Amino acid sequence: MPLLRQLEFAFRTVARIADPGRFGAPQDAGVTAPGYNNAKPNLNLEETARELLGSLGATRIANDLRVEWNSRLKTAAGRVDYHQKLISLNPRLFEHSAEIDRTLRHELAHILAQFRAGRRRISPHGTEWRQACRELGTYAARFIYRCPNCRQEFQRVRRVRRAVACLACCRKHNGGDFDPRFRLRLITTH
Repeated sequence: MPLLRQLEFAFRTVARIADPGRFGAPQDAGVTAPGYNNAKPNLNLEETARELLGSLGATRIANDLRVEWNSRLKTAAGRVDYHQKLISLNPRLFEHSAEIDRTLRHELAHILAQFRAGRRRISPHGTEWRQACRELGTYAARFIYRCPNCRQEFQRVRRVRRAVACLACCRKHNGGDFDPRFRLRLITTH
């Protein structure tokens, strides 16, 4: 660790001991301040996660689940280690407190999907995960697109910003290359 970071860490640690509530994380609620005591679990989030998993019939994994803040996460809001039954959250979520619950549920969906799949390998954001998201209340497909050729519908959370075509039709009729005849068309917004 560079010297400047060591000094900054030492200063913040001393400041935290002197004034535990200074960083916006109430100590009695089981929340750890961003970047500090990352090994400590967040008891409120663990309790919430256990209740959510338990309500969906995954009590076996819910009892072993841990949630903690990990200051080493730089670009991801959260991460799951299914084998360790651990959800790591980025402390920067404190800057966007509305995103904490959403991120927790997103990561829980990964745990739930893998739990249901057992040893079978699943896609990280595949069908099983999307189903778990719907059950956890995080996945709301607001945009529905349809292929003009095969009439298959595609649900999306976000609006498609570029030209996207039905892959199955492009493969079948154009060797897998993009073909504007099969460009997806928006049919519904919720």
